[in-house]
Amino acid sequence: MSGHGPEEIKKTIRTYLKVLGVLVVGTIATVGASYLHFDSMAMTVGLALLIASVKAGFVALYFMHLIDEQKIIYKLLGLTTFFFLGLMVIIIWASGDKPMNTVMP
Repeated sequence: MSGHGPEEIKKTIRTYLKVLGVLVVGTIATVGASYLHFDSMAMTVGLALLIASVKAGFVALYFMHLIDEQKIIYKLLGLTTFFFLGLMVIIIWASGDKPMNTVMP
């Protein structure tokens, strides 16, 4: 019954408390970043997404136990991230297009 002794439980609790600390600091950073005024809204949203991505990564790795998974999980996660970022780039790229004039004569 490895992993169920008092020392292993204390180690797991310490790990979860460290992750809690990272999430609390991330939340404080998010609130602090909301008071920053950048020249463009894209910078503000980008910073918020960066902080949220770090927090989501910690939640996925530790609370969803992905840190102990096999390499195929990381490959699939990387592939998903690649396609997600690709779709976001396409959306941002297309947002600069001008809409066609749809007024009927």
